[in-house]
Amino acid sequence: MLTALYIMIGLALVLGAALGYAALKFKVEGDPLIARIDAILPQTQCGQCGFPGCKPYATAIAEGRADINQCPPGGDVGVRALADLLGVEYKPLNAENGVEKPKAIAFIDEQTCIGCTLCIQACPVDAILGAAKHMHTIISSECTGCELCLAPCPVDCITMHPIDETPDNWKWKYPVIPIKPALTLKNE
Repeated sequence: MLTALYIMIGLALVLGAALGYAALKFKVEGDPLIARIDAILPQTQCGQCGFPGCKPYATAIAEGRADINQCPPGGDVGVRALADLLGVEYKPLNAENGVEKPKAIAFIDEQTCIGCTLCIQACPVDAILGAAKHMHTIISSECTGCELCLAPCPVDCITMHPIDETPDNWKWKYPVIPIKPALTLKNE
């Protein structure tokens, strides 16, 4: 009887140690659902969804505090991808958050820029280069097109220029009209 007790205690210690090791070895950093939702979002960090960036919005979606249709830069394609990922019904883009626009990047008219640095302070991704009382410029490869630099500019020297479609950034737009077979074959 004492032997059985020692065997049970030993087995409990071994299994407890194995579970403790597995918990440390295979620990998941954060919620993987949040990471998957964040990967679908456009990473513009524009705040149009009502959150300060894409990661807080992804967290709110995963926790059920936000709806999937609040991201204008992600557009209809983003809402559909989120609906597919989460297994919920598709909803059209919420007009209160804005409307879907073609992707664009900011452009600063260098002749008009007074070097006030207000646009630098507003840019969430540090895509504006310049110094106080000197002309600024946009690093186009870093610009997400969030338009947050437009409002603080006192001289309206910043404009948004649509990104031209090239073979590098072109994406196939799925057909809007469902494709139906022309002929149906009957088994006879």
